[in-house]
Amino acid sequence: METRELRYFVAVAEELHFGRAAQRLGIAQPPLSRAIGGLERRLGTLLLERGSRGVALTEAGAVLLREARAALDAVEAAERRTRRAALAATGRPAVVLAAKAGASGELLAKLLDAYAAEPGAVAVAVDVVLCGPGEQTRLLHDGRADVALLHRPFDDTAGFDTEDLHREGQVAILPAGHPLSARPHVRLAEVTDLPDLPLPRWPRPDGTFPDGPGPQVRDHTQLTQLIALGRACAVVPESGRTGLREDLTAVPVSDAPTSPRSSPGPHTAAQQRSRGWSAPPLPCRRPPPKYGRGRRSH
Repeated sequence: METRELRYFVAVAEELHFGRAAQRLGIAQPPLSRAIGGLERRLGTLLLERGSRGVALTEAGAVLLREARAALDAVEAAERRTRRAALAATGRPAVVLAAKAGASGELLAKLLDAYAAEPGAVAVAVDVVLCGPGEQTRLLHDGRADVALLHRPFDDTAGFDTEDLHREGQVAILPAGHPLSARPHVRLAEVTDLPDLPLPRWPRPDGTFPDGPGPQVRDHTQLTQLIALGRACAVVPESGRTGLREDLTAVPVSDAPTSPRSSPGPHTAAQQRSRGWSAPPLPCRRPPPKYGRGRRSH
């Protein structure tokens, strides 16, 4: 199958209408219909059920839609990484680093400053992309980022080689004035069992939400607003208290496991060095954490 055919099929499968799909692709409808028909003949199966009111995916079509999206994402990721590798070969190495907005500022600043202070460090253009929760892994998968700063277990690092940079405790974010907000610390069970302040539900990679009583949230702005309104609470890494609103309180969770901040990426260490990016020692009060990136696991 050609990528052109996959793009055509995805457009029709998402629009469920040949006319709208053709308009979206910027082509006439007849060649689009012929292309989809040819694809079905080669595969030996019907992908779309045609009707007077539009089209519907068959079971085989639903499978191809899922696989086609993944294949097109992989092709686009390969294109992006190849272009950045070409820039590195011409003496203009660049790294795209993804970090969660508002959650990794201090560590990110230390990493960039430490690398800039490295003796003999190769000049590397580091493009920092600040994104919402869960977006870093998507940027890595589709090639828009080379490396990311993630918090385990909150962020999914499956499919990536990772290296821990730093470990930190966890805190409960509560509305100011809540009875637990005046405590020096709380236990995890005390927070998770609050009937009036359920934990939020974050979207899965496919966009669906897990079942539960907590509100659905997609970003930290929504989360902090819901907590301030007394509709939810949250347990987050200690760095999440940075820049906290005045109507919120962060209370240490004494029995929560420490959260490692990791640096996953799809490139091997040799590839990173060839692009001029090496592991800087980080200035901090704790023993300097290692900094490195690895290739995406297979």
